[in-house]
Amino acid sequence: AINIFFPDIIKEQNRELRGTQRAISRDRAALEKQEKQLELEIKKMAKTGNKEACKVLAKQLVQLRKQKNRTYAVSSKVTSMSTQTKVMNSQMKMAGAMSATAKTMQAVNKKVDPQKTLQTMQNFQKENMKMEMTEEMINDTLDDIFDASDEEEESQDIVNQVLDEIGIEISGKMAKAPSAARGLPSASASTAATISDEEIERQLKALGVD
Repeated sequence: AINIFFPDIIKEQNRELRGTQRAISRDRAALEKQEKQLELEIKKMAKTGNKEACKVLAKQLVQLRKQKNRTYAVSSKVTSMSTQTKVMNSQMKMAGAMSATAKTMQAVNKKVDPQKTLQTMQNFQKENMKMEMTEEMINDTLDDIFDASDEEEESQDIVNQVLDEIGIEISGKMAKAPSAARGLPSASASTAATISDEEIERQLKALGVD
């Protein structure tokens, strides 16, 4: 309840202090006006030679100046009080902010279990490592499969190219030879072929195949 009404109290006090400061300024202005009038009266009495009147007026002037000086002291005190209330108001606001923050932190700390949080983080790290290892294993396996497939396809392409080139080169001489789809030639077929081994070797050397 004190925290709720404290700002209103500060505002009310500052309002009163400002009013007091204005009243003191008005009093000082009035005293300064009287001071000038007394100074003129004293000069006037001095010119006429009325010493007794000068003494009386001089005493009044001294009292008036003391009173004027008091207004400065009081004004300074009022200003100090106004500053103190502003500082106190700022401190109360900071205290309120810290209180709200503390309540928030308490609520969060109640909800958060450090041990569970640590365990959760450790579990996350563990599962993340498992996932990375699994991903790495899958990638390695896929690389092996596709690399092997690529090599096999590349090797087969070379063989087919060589066979096609040889077939084109000696197609007329292999008219009676069986195709690859019909299986390898039999012994009798090989004997009946009109192409010698020397001719085949010569064709392979021409293609750059040892």
